[in-house]
This record gives sequence, C-alpha cells and structure tokens, in this order.
Amino acid sequence: MASIKEYNVKLKSLKNTVKITKTMKMVAASKLRRAQEAQKDAADYANEVNRLIVQIAGAAEVETHPLLESKPQVKKVLLVLYTSDKGLCGGFNNNLIRDVRLWMKDRPELDVTMSYAGRRGHTYFNKRQEMDTYYEGVTAKPDPMDAKTMSDDVCGAYLADSYDEVYLVYNQFISALAQKPNFEKLLPLQTDVDIPFDSKVVAKDFIAEPPIKELLNLLIPRLVVFKMHYAMLENAAGEHGARMTAMDNATSNANSLIDEYTTRRNRARQAAITTELTEIVAGAEAL
Repeated sequence: MASIKEYNVKLKSLKNTVKITKTMKMVAASKLRRAQEAQKDAADYANEVNRLIVQIAGAAEVETHPLLESKPQVKKVLLVLYTSDKGLCGGFNNNLIRDVRLWMKDRPELDVTMSYAGRRGHTYFNKRQEMDTYYEGVTAKPDPMDAKTMSDDVCGAYLADSYDEVYLVYNQFISALAQKPNFEKLLPLQTDVDIPFDSKVVAKDFIAEPPIKELLNLLIPRLVVFKMHYAMLENAAGEHGARMTAMDNATSNANSLIDEYTTRRNRARQAAITTELTEIVAGAEAL
C-alpha cells in the first residue's frame, strides 16, 4: 500500500488535471458555438448557390464547364484530407484516418495521391502515401482565402489532367458527441446533389445578364472554393465538439480517481493510526 504522502501527491496532481480539463472543455464549448453558427450560415448559402447554378446549367442546355465534365476513365484520384492540427480530441482524427485506409484498400485499382489540411493527417500519411500539397495551419481557423488557395491548386491540377477525380475527406459534424467521416466528390463538380426542387428550367424562361456561359465561368469556380471552405467549417465544428467531449470524459475520469485515491488515503491513514495504537498498547502492557 502506498504511503499517505504518495496519495497526497497523486490527489494534488489529479486536482490540477481537473482544473485544466474543465478549462479546456469551456474553451472548446465556446469555439464550438461559433463554429456551429458559421457552419449553419454556410449550409444555407451552399443550398442557394447550388440552386442558382443548377437553374443556370438547366437553362444553358448544351453549355457546360470543364469542371463539370467527367473524365472517360478514372485512374488517378486526389484525396484532400482535413484533420486537426492538435490532439486531445478523442478518436476524431484516428477514426477518419482508419476510414481513409479502408477506402483505399477497397479500391486497389486507383492511383491515390493526397493533399493535407491539418497536421495529424500529414504526420500519419506523409511516409505512407504519395503527397501533392500540405496546407499548414489552415484548419484551426477556417479562412476563405485559404480555401481559395487550395481550390486554385486543385482545379488547376484537374484541368491539367493530373487527376481524374478529386475527393474531400473530412469529419462531418453531427453533434458534439458524434462526427461522421465523409467522402465528398469535389471534381467533377456535381451541382444537383440534394437539391429539393425540379431543376429542369426552360431556356426561354431564363433571362441572364451577363450571358449564361459567363455566369457559369464565374460561379462554378466560386462554388468549388466554397465547398472546400465548408469542409473546413464542418471539420472545425467536429474538432471542437470532439475535444469538448474528450475533456468532459477526462474530467469525469479524474474525479473518479480522486474519489478512489481519497478512499485509499483514508484507509492508509486509518491503518497508520491503528498501528500506532497497537504499538502504544503493546508498550504499555510490556511495562
């Protein structure tokens, strides 16, 4: 059995740990609230932009855009992997990395290259998978300018036929307790996914200024930028939710250990008192 002094040292350490985990939980909760608001606003914007582009594309009939055209054969694929820069967020990164490995294992015919937004994904896959680009420090605070830089790189590579398809891989925010790994095809761009309305628009009923082709050339690259930024927002909300949950669990575990070690310390103290009393009584009887 440990001594009373050792138990006191352990209890002091655990109480300091509880202070840290409680603080980190509050910070994560504050960041999560802001991230959720940004994510919700972005989701509403995404729906309206998709609606507009589908209407324009429907009116354009034969008009198209290079980012909408599928390649005849899919062989080279780029995965843009979003993870966090920091840890202490439970299985947030590990679950996503595991799903990426399974996804690639199920598609051995594909030549997969990866780009990374987030240090955790880069650290794991750096020596295991061919890398295109590492975007450092872009996931902690999602910024549209970072998304613009990433979009320019990805679109340029796709138009140059470096890749046949491009996927965004990130944790979709469900709740603070749940984040779902999501594989979203970015290119060729699919603008008619989950749009709850009839996208068939008669060209003669659609009036556009400037011409429809110019509108597509303007809107579609912006939609790619936005999709990449939205993935950042989803990933950030999921990270803060996972960290808040992890810190809450850590606090609960630390409190349980405090109760356990307090009981053990009390037993050790009682044993020491009993031993002293026994020695006193034995000494008195000897006299």
